[in-house]
Amino acid sequence: MKPVILITGASGFTGEHACRHFQALGMRVFAVSRSPYATLSADIVRSCDVTDPRSVQQVVTAASPDYVLHLAGMNDVRSSWKDPLACMEVNVTGTLHLLSSLTSLDRKPRVLIVSSALSFDPADEPPRPSHPYALSKTLQTLTARAWSHMFDIPVMAAEPSNLIGPGTSTGLCGLLADYIVRWERGSADDPFQVSSLTERRNYLDVRDAVTAYERILLQGTPGTLYRFGSQELRSIGEVLSSFESALGKPFPYTNLHASPRDPDPSLPSPVQMAHIGWTPRIPFARSIRDILQDARARQATPSD
Repeated sequence: MKPVILITGASGFTGEHACRHFQALGMRVFAVSRSPYATLSADIVRSCDVTDPRSVQQVVTAASPDYVLHLAGMNDVRSSWKDPLACMEVNVTGTLHLLSSLTSLDRKPRVLIVSSALSFDPADEPPRPSHPYALSKTLQTLTARAWSHMFDIPVMAAEPSNLIGPGTSTGLCGLLADYIVRWERGSADDPFQVSSLTERRNYLDVRDAVTAYERILLQGTPGTLYRFGSQELRSIGEVLSSFESALGKPFPYTNLHASPRDPDPSLPSPVQMAHIGWTPRIPFARSIRDILQDARARQATPSD
């Protein structure tokens, strides 16, 4: 009998990749999302609002999963400033609803709660999160790890770096690819705006991230936080250059010379993930080519 994996946030950027990956592994994918759609690569697709405890309990009972990958959440810094309470409700309370429902099962699944590299160190005194989103994801991680200890359920947490790759994404590379395709078609009038050319981030292909989730779910240690990414920081200027190299020509952009929103991250140690058999395999240049190819396909007109 196939093992069952419950994937929340299944219709999101990472969720779509995760559904395809775990279905290809031979698992029975029970996909849930606030707004699911029929094209998901899943065996069962259900609607679920993680802020509604009754809805969460219903899908958990129906799925009776062997594994749970929790991707659902509010993943936008700007939105967290506009509505910090909603950010806390979705990312923290929604996670609590899920964990509480899973605790009620007779057979406890292995659970991975996916947080964010934008979390901050809760040991800082006083606490200085950069934005409500960072606070919500830090609390989410603490909740997941503490739940594993308090209720003896195998819960792990993950903090991947900035995820890129083919698919609909509101991250820098996704927005940039969509702009470039519009510019190629002559429908982009203004240059693409970037806040800074020097701000640096760690970029990891979402397909590599999904294989990392697989390894953590299968071999991770309950209560553990897994931080991972690539082994290189890239500035926004370098990202722009990579897109120009993939295009073979420059495109218009404007540097607003704004202060970086967050400090440069530290590089995650590769040792922890190597211990469970994972290392990133997709080169950054391939990710950029695939992002562009996917954006062109999504924006293609019938005449193309």
